[in-house]
Amino acid sequence: MSIRKSHNSDRGGYNASVRVKSEPRETGAASLVYGLIPVIEALRAGKRQVEEITILEGAKPERLRHLLELARELRVPVRRVPRIELDRKLGEVSHQGVAARIAAARYAAADDLLDSLNTKIGTSDPPLVLGLDGIEDPRNMGSILRTAECAGVHGVFIPERRAAGLTEVVAKVAAGALEYVPVARVTNLVRLIGQLKERNIWVVGTDAEAQQEYTDWDWNLPVAIVLGNEGHGLHRLVSERCDALVRIPVSGSLESLNVGVAAGVLLYEARRQRRLARGSGEWIRSIASDGGS
Repeated sequence: MSIRKSHNSDRGGYNASVRVKSEPRETGAASLVYGLIPVIEALRAGKRQVEEITILEGAKPERLRHLLELARELRVPVRRVPRIELDRKLGEVSHQGVAARIAAARYAAADDLLDSLNTKIGTSDPPLVLGLDGIEDPRNMGSILRTAECAGVHGVFIPERRAAGLTEVVAKVAAGALEYVPVARVTNLVRLIGQLKERNIWVVGTDAEAQQEYTDWDWNLPVAIVLGNEGHGLHRLVSERCDALVRIPVSGSLESLNVGVAAGVLLYEARRQRRLARGSGEWIRSIASDGGS
């Protein structure tokens, strides 16, 4: 097998109860907090990650100044929407033009997770990482995270926008995996790929039209697998920045596997190759210690 290019070439206090509402439509039953003071309290408490704040278009900036300052400090995305969208999201409640989506679990810090991968370079268990490019179905996200934990993945990176977050549905489908596999959010997957390459981690994307089959890649290398959106796959810039693209051959009439199933196929091929490599290494060491007899 051939490996494309060297990495070096790329390379204050409020007293208010928090009101919570279930949101089954958009985020898969993620928790929503609504109302100005409850959202500020959720930000200040920090018990669960605030994934995104939605505010009404045309809302007076003076009234929202403290909220926006907290969101900027905590790097929480803020989205402005027309009233009809906010009313449709929340129903008949007094939301005061402010709502926040709350994660079911805390995210890992992306920089800390990247740094932790450095310690695994050159070991018998080199980095095995997932990057998820716009996975929108929370059930797919939960399934992937459960498989990632079972396969011993060292970390998962997801984009901040246009992707399922760590909602209640994701947590339920993941069946406890969120307690063990670190998940970090990043603002830009293309930039993340550059950071992975700087750490000598190869980046392998999936593409149904790729020339190379997934079994032909050397999964003993430190590697990050990037999986694309359920509908359109990888974004063009993400695909172009990958070191290699691989495909999973299919024999039926459909063009590709469900993204959660594809994640399992790739991760367990990586584990299979690594287990064989470790077994060969142990056998060679045993022969050497016996003096070649």
